[in-house]
Amino acid sequence: MININFPPYEPRIKKEEDASYIFDEVRKQWVTLTPEEWVRQNFLQYIIRVENYPSSLIAVEKTIYVGELKKRFDIVVYDRKSLPWMIIECKEMNISLNQTVMDQVMRYNIHLRAPFFVITNGNQCIAYEYEKDQLRELSRLPSF
Repeated sequence: MININFPPYEPRIKKEEDASYIFDEVRKQWVTLTPEEWVRQNFLQYIIRVENYPSSLIAVEKTIYVGELKKRFDIVVYDRKSLPWMIIECKEMNISLNQTVMDQVMRYNIHLRAPFFVITNGNQCIAYEYEKDQLRELSRLPSF
């Protein structure tokens, strides 16, 4: 398990009718504020401001196809050659990081082939490196 010390973050939030929205600085748009989105936005702040991952190489909630199924990943960080480098799956805080969550990321990686996976619920964070058909848990997020 990796300890994440989130940086101070004052998100832009607005309320319209019965819904709240948060401004996603990576997507440059307002998105519905859900418990999972709260985790995603805070984790984005962490990887950009603390880990110094370039925001220009981060994609959020893009559609991919896994076989014939249309899926949407949470966060993918690309390397400087525009290849997927890390997949990050965010869950809301009350969801446990179990094998089902890991299996979801592994299915996405059949298509993306990223060497690093991260799963987080905001309270817990687990990272893995996939190399030579071996999965190894990491004690910290890899440096970009």
